[in-house]
Amino acid sequence: MNKIGVGILNTARVRTEDAYAYRYQRQHVNEPVKQNAPVIEGYFQQEDSVKAMAIRKVNKTLCGLLGILVLVAFVSYYFAMSCELTLNTLSRQITTLNDENAELQSNLDKLKSFNNVDTKMMQQNLLQKAEKVIEVPAVQSMVTVSKQAAKSVPFNWLIGY
Repeated sequence: MNKIGVGILNTARVRTEDAYAYRYQRQHVNEPVKQNAPVIEGYFQQEDSVKAMAIRKVNKTLCGLLGILVLVAFVSYYFAMSCELTLNTLSRQITTLNDENAELQSNLDKLKSFNNVDTKMMQQNLLQKAEKVIEVPAVQSMVTVSKQAAKSVPFNWLIGY
C-alpha cells in the first residue's frame, strides 16, 4: 500500500504542476506582452555607437592635452616669478650702487677741483714763500683824519606822495 500511495501522490503532484503551468501560459496568451517595458529590470551598460565612442576618444585626448598645457603654464609661471624676483633684487642692488657711485663721484670731483687749483697755483707761482724778510721803519704821515660826523642831508617833502 505504501508503494501504490506514493505513486498516486506523485502523479497528482505532476498533474497539479501541469495544471498550474497551463493556467500560467493561458493567462499570458490572453494578455499581450508590452513592447516598451524591459523584460529584465536593472542597470545594464548600453552598447555605445561608433559616433559616441569617437566623441569620447576625442574628449579624452583634448582633456589630456589641456592638462599638459596647464602643467606647462604652472611651470613657466614659476620660472617667470623666480626670474622677476631675481631681477627685483638686482635692481635694488643697482640702485644702491648708483647712489654710492654718485656720492663717490661728487667727492672725486671735489678733490679733483682742489687738485686742479693747486696745480694751477704751482704753475703760476702765485703762492711763493718769501725768500727775504725786509723790515721797514714806521713812517709818520702828515695826513690828519677828521673825526667829525657827516651832516645829514635835509629831507625834501614832495606834495602828492
